[in-house]
Amino acid sequence: MKVAGKILVVTGAGSGIGRAVTLEAVRRGATVAAVDLNATTLAETADLAAADGRVWTHALDITDRAAVEALPGQVTERHGAVDGLVHCAGIIQPFAKLRDLDYAAIERVFAVNWSGTLYLTKTFLPPLLARPEAHIVNVASMGGFLPVPGQTIYGASKAAVKLLTEGLHAECAGTNVRVTVVFPGAVATNITANSGVAIPGADGRAAARTQKITSPARAARDILDGVERDAYRVLVGRDAKLMDLLYRADPRRAASLIANKMKDLLRG
Repeated sequence: MKVAGKILVVTGAGSGIGRAVTLEAVRRGATVAAVDLNATTLAETADLAAADGRVWTHALDITDRAAVEALPGQVTERHGAVDGLVHCAGIIQPFAKLRDLDYAAIERVFAVNWSGTLYLTKTFLPPLLARPEAHIVNVASMGGFLPVPGQTIYGASKAAVKLLTEGLHAECAGTNVRVTVVFPGAVATNITANSGVAIPGADGRAAARTQKITSPARAARDILDGVERDAYRVLVGRDAKLMDLLYRADPRRAASLIANKMKDLLRG
């Protein structure tokens, strides 16, 4: 589906990949209903877009099912239709082993990453099926197909997003709705801060590492390119592409490589 002239709902639009997707979609000629929990950063995204009448903001909590269920009507009332959902909102867990996580942290991750995704996908599916062409994109994670110690609950939530989206793709075969799942590797966003998570032992070396990872702008281009070619899956970043290949060839070796990289972030 070409995004020019389309009405897209983009979640997580207040920062990171969601903000970049919003800006790139506008650049390609789309109108965006930008969704985020943070009204302040959402307004900043709208200002950055500098596109009169083509970015509308909706501050809401995606874990609030009633608020999510009201959203398609709000977008349709304002724009007359909705053509696509690009769901980028998500959080990570504290960098800790499962044994050290409390249930509040576990439930919060699943509320945002799983329940929020389910509410949005199920709510927007009927109006999208009524359109001549439409698209649903759910952003999972490299951690959704590859185990990352210290992010086991996050990975489990994103694995659920993966299978939900792939199952929906199969269910929508023969309809006008195309479905894409996205697997970003490391992307230079502020997801740790937005998740209320600190990186153990973070120091000046972190800034150097961010120079080697994918930018949100590049991630946004990859995602919307995937929409425009009706891709089944999109891998964002060289790390995601490499680990996808390695995990298919030798899952145990791939998991061991990631575990070694996570040792410095985990205590005990």
